[in-house]
Amino acid sequence: MPATLGPPPPPGHGNKTAPARRHECPGAEPGLARELARRVLAEPWLASALDAVAASGLPDAWIGAGVIRDVVWGQLHDGFDPALVRDVDVVFFDPGDLSRARDEAAQRRLGELAGRPWEASNQAAVHTWFHEYFGGPPVPPFASVHEAVATWPETATCVAIRRAAGDPAPGDPAPGDPAPGDPATGGLEVCAPHGLADLIEATWRRNPGRVSLATSRERLARQRVAARWPGVTIIAPE
Repeated sequence: MPATLGPPPPPGHGNKTAPARRHECPGAEPGLARELARRVLAEPWLASALDAVAASGLPDAWIGAGVIRDVVWGQLHDGFDPALVRDVDVVFFDPGDLSRARDEAAQRRLGELAGRPWEASNQAAVHTWFHEYFGGPPVPPFASVHEAVATWPETATCVAIRRAAGDPAPGDPAPGDPAPGDPATGGLEVCAPHGLADLIEATWRRNPGRVSLATSRERLARQRVAARWPGVTIIAPE
């Protein structure tokens, strides 16, 4: 999972709910957002996971990171195989409860809705554990899921998606195009602070926002990118 998503959570408490708000992301280029939506919705396994997240009641909840890459890059090669997915990262934003138990409660709720390898993490709480879990100095709190996604380790996985929500969330970036819920994107909202080009065009590139060179090199080796997706262009960390 991305380095900002969350550590393995301990047992926790019950789920909280909150109405979803629309997210408008200027990084989600219209044509590439439509292409991403087409690819995602062609996979019933992921489409049903999106339905579960939408039904979960988790505040500002999205599916992000590796599973989206697995779908897109898998389709560009031998096809997407859900059996190879290690986890489905779900991020949400609940500044009212920064406990690790909150993540566990969210994960239990998702498990009640669909059998997926869920990994749930409250991005409002990342600053409370990041420096202890990954090393380095303390980090400031995120103001939104969008801000958190922008720090994930590779540009191609700095992407999150969800079923379209309602009103714009306070503090969201300036509106982009297409609008959330646009039929052209299959009713999906896309959060892509660094754009979608590296994901859609299959380019592995380090995001220097938070991940060190050493960690990036380790991730590249561990992910076996060249072996799993031979057609991917790799921009070596340096």
